[in-house]
Amino acid sequence: MEVKGIIVAMVTPFDENQKIDFQATKQLVNKLISDGAYGIFILGTNGEFHLLSNQEKIEFAKCVIDEVGKRVPVYVGTGGNSTANVIALSKSMEQIGADALSVITPYFLVPSQEELLYHYKAVAASVTIPIILYNIPKNTGINISVETVAELAKVDNIIGIKDSSGSIDNIEGYIKATKDENFAVLSGSDSLILKALKIGAKGAVAATANLLMKNDVAIYQKFINSHLEEAEKAQQNIEVLRSVLKLGTVPSVLKKSLVLSNMPVGLCRLPVQEPKAETIPKIKEMLTYYGL
Repeated sequence: MEVKGIIVAMVTPFDENQKIDFQATKQLVNKLISDGAYGIFILGTNGEFHLLSNQEKIEFAKCVIDEVGKRVPVYVGTGGNSTANVIALSKSMEQIGADALSVITPYFLVPSQEELLYHYKAVAASVTIPIILYNIPKNTGINISVETVAELAKVDNIIGIKDSSGSIDNIEGYIKATKDENFAVLSGSDSLILKALKIGAKGAVAATANLLMKNDVAIYQKFINSHLEEAEKAQQNIEVLRSVLKLGTVPSVLKKSLVLSNMPVGLCRLPVQEPKAETIPKIKEMLTYYGL
């Protein structure tokens, strides 16, 4: 399986009763694919994975996998704090047809690098499908070290890492440490997509692509076709959205933006609330800027 391009970190649509909205999910999946997504990444940070039960995760993943119908790869988040629970959920996702798994580091308690190695090797051994490591230290309290990634890259079905550290040095460290392996480093920071591509990243897992898929895909495609000036323009174009995303708890502003652009993804799960009333005009201004 080749991991490359712009993979969208898809939001999880909910209805007015905070239940998964499967109809809106199908609508969003088809829009993202028709706008050029290289892959669909579900049950990540912007997918509110931490607010869903395992049963809901399986039902949601099944809906997405069926709707995608192998048009692009589906990466399913199965990470958590308990190795046994992650293994159980990973096996379930393999059974329903996930193309690959995304496994965030355990969080809240900060495991040692040795414990991380054990955790990831145990999960990888429990399934046959590929695994993407997920590093997001500001949310988890732990950064996967370059040495740990270098060792995990030698495991046959651990084929990449999504790095959301926000550090280009971190991304570069992973790229250098895994250059001899079949291993893809992906930027999980939308502001660093082009910088990461320039130093050898294979693509990005981008939340902004929920709204700006064509723009984000342009960064990648212009880069691989050596149109660097146009790639830079597309990269800079994300900043108008990014500046607004900071005005609420993740992913409240992103979901509100989608709703206001006629994609009925609903609200976030509590305790995350709607963006404040004074933020709405700023969201609308941003959508006008993009012609949405």
